[in-house]
Amino acid sequence: MRKFFMFVILVVLFGMSGCATVPLADPELSAIAKEFTQPPSDKAGLYIYRSTFAGQALKKDIWVNGICVGQSANDVFFYREVPGNIEHTIATESEFSPNELKIVGQGGVNYFIEQYIKIGLFVSGADLRIIDPETAKGTITKLNMAIGGDCSKPTP
Repeated sequence: MRKFFMFVILVVLFGMSGCATVPLADPELSAIAKEFTQPPSDKAGLYIYRSTFAGQALKKDIWVNGICVGQSANDVFFYREVPGNIEHTIATESEFSPNELKIVGQGGVNYFIEQYIKIGLFVSGADLRIIDPETAKGTITKLNMAIGGDCSKPTP
């Protein structure tokens, strides 16, 4: 009987370990974004990425200022330029309500935001944090750029 339960647990774990997929951008566009060129002086660049072991089968919506960026999956990133020198709200869906990160994006500067999965009461949620540029660049160079604009839920 013990072997049966172990078998069931293994089957469930393998079933949960599948990877979510999202549409990817052309590899040439991805390569250009990975050059990390500074945006124009009136714009701030936002690199939003996810590269975590947890929640690989999950897609999570991301919005900037209430506009859908797209659904994230593991090992993908998005790049967006936003007006510089004003506050921006980056939001991601979570278990009960969106989690938000507010930043004042200085013009001519890139910002690196990691979306990470956190275990929830019923389902896993997501949250956001700013990552230092050198750490983020090292991670993003290994990721694929996702095509955005396809959130599963309305604007938060």
